[in-house]
Amino acid sequence: MARLIGERIMLREYRKEDLPYMRKWVNDIEITKYLSNAFLYPHTLNNTEEYLNTMLEGSTNAKGFIIANKETEGYIGQIDLIKIDWVNRVATLGIVIGTKDYLNKGYGTEAINLLLDFVFNRLNLHKLDLEVRAYNERAIKCYKKCGFKEEGRIRENHFIDGKYTDTIFMGVLKREYEEKSRSK
Repeated sequence: MARLIGERIMLREYRKEDLPYMRKWVNDIEITKYLSNAFLYPHTLNNTEEYLNTMLEGSTNAKGFIIANKETEGYIGQIDLIKIDWVNRVATLGIVIGTKDYLNKGYGTEAINLLLDFVFNRLNLHKLDLEVRAYNERAIKCYKKCGFKEEGRIRENHFIDGKYTDTIFMGVLKREYEEKSRSK
């Protein structure tokens, strides 16, 4: 895949040398509590290597990028398209800012906007969707800023920190992205 260049970041290919940076966050509860249940149990080195190797080898229904510093190409996080449905032209977004120094500084928004342009103008997908836990207010705000709309909610289906929370489903259509781009 081509590199996507933004103001402060680039979306680049996965590399073997990204492994130590991925290992820093995969078992960090401050990061993983906002992610899927895949991070409920500790990830072994083999788990992380297996995922990295999957991304390095390529797959037809999952493609991804490392979110990297534009100048140094240093690891900031990951942004992936998972469950790509080439027939219906729909994919699911997965993102993590795995380097804490980059949290709450707009890097996720910049990465998503770069990916949206790629998804709709290069891959010609029709829709990008995602799911997010209701307590992840920072992410919900970011997704809305990028043009995602709430499409549905499953009530109290996720248990964390002694209580249940909702899962919110969000999506953005190509035509909505184009309308938002024209109005800038």
